[in-house]
Amino acid sequence: MAANPVARLFAFYLPQFHPIPENDRWWGPGFTEWTNVAKARPLFPGHVQPRLPRDLGFYDLRVHEVREAQADLARECGIEGFCYWHYWFGNGRRLLERPFNEVLESGKPDYPFSLAWANQSWTGIWHGSPNRVLVKQTYPGRADEIAHFNFARRAFEDHRYQRVDGKPVFVVFAPQDLPNTADFIDHWRELAHKSGLPGLYFVALSDRYDGTDRYNNPILAPFDAIAPHPPHDFLQDLPQHRAARWRRRFRERDFQRLGVQLPAHMRRPARYDFAKVVARAFHDLPDDPRFLPCVLPGWDNTPRSGTRGVVFEGVTPELVAAYLQKAVARVRNRPPEQRIVFLKAWNEWAEGNYLEPDHLHGIAYLEAVRRVMYPSPSGEAEAASRPLIEPSLLLRA
Repeated sequence: MAANPVARLFAFYLPQFHPIPENDRWWGPGFTEWTNVAKARPLFPGHVQPRLPRDLGFYDLRVHEVREAQADLARECGIEGFCYWHYWFGNGRRLLERPFNEVLESGKPDYPFSLAWANQSWTGIWHGSPNRVLVKQTYPGRADEIAHFNFARRAFEDHRYQRVDGKPVFVVFAPQDLPNTADFIDHWRELAHKSGLPGLYFVALSDRYDGTDRYNNPILAPFDAIAPHPPHDFLQDLPQHRAARWRRRFRERDFQRLGVQLPAHMRRPARYDFAKVVARAFHDLPDDPRFLPCVLPGWDNTPRSGTRGVVFEGVTPELVAAYLQKAVARVRNRPPEQRIVFLKAWNEWAEGNYLEPDHLHGIAYLEAVRRVMYPSPSGEAEAASRPLIEPSLLLRA
């Protein structure tokens, strides 16, 4: 295998695979992401649901052996580290914090990581109640920004933390929701310098805000880097004139979105060809080191959203490899530390974007990633001659 992967692949990592009191209260005792995954059912002919885990099973992220096995799998296929979704709602309130806290405090797994602030309110949108606010994202001001930084600083100073030119990477999910991106970033940079850090490397996930340019909006100017936000980068670019909407909805039998109310048994999720997603990927991403590609290994959020969901059909390991190859080509000639590609995601099972082994494809998607990340002839020969990961490494004691 090649000594190093051809790019720095950061995989977003969802911690919602353990029970917490809040989810017990909102959705029922024992709720985790697996609850939605296991209850999913096909919603149209050929719809593959439920999608069930294989090698790692219905794991609980409070178990350290699971976290070690995940890191082993990811490392083997060329993923540099996990970018943990991090929930800070203001006034020190956090949720789903236990898995990352244990990674940080235990020093295990010895595998790189970074943080992505999922700075949005939690609502009942998964169950068709988007106006039901479960936890409101707030921005109380300077004191809270200091408290937030002081928490994050513990992670930034860890030897495993992912950096660019010595600066810890910090991703912001919804920069448009910050009261003022420049004020926040300037404040945290000041706090970082006072703490002895060389700075911070801020990354924004981009969207089209009120129809504006996805990559050149003024709210993005303070960030060091910007990455597209799949699947929105594809969905927001679909033709929006009335005739195009009618054609899409007729094909999908999705008439309720055009004001025609159908019986529940006739409703269908929106469906799109994944090959078209791959073909269109990065079509408007500027050719500049500041812009980082983000790859989606699939999408089907019907386990959460039912007929209100979106399904990308025809996802295959070969198409995921082609998607990733396009991303790698974008960064190949950049300075080594800036050859960053995001992967959304490692384990977002209820949205159908995950790489972990399942009963349908096994480790095929992991193998596809490895072939792209280690493209040398010797690496390919070795990949063909042995399994992706030794079975003894899975859930080792």
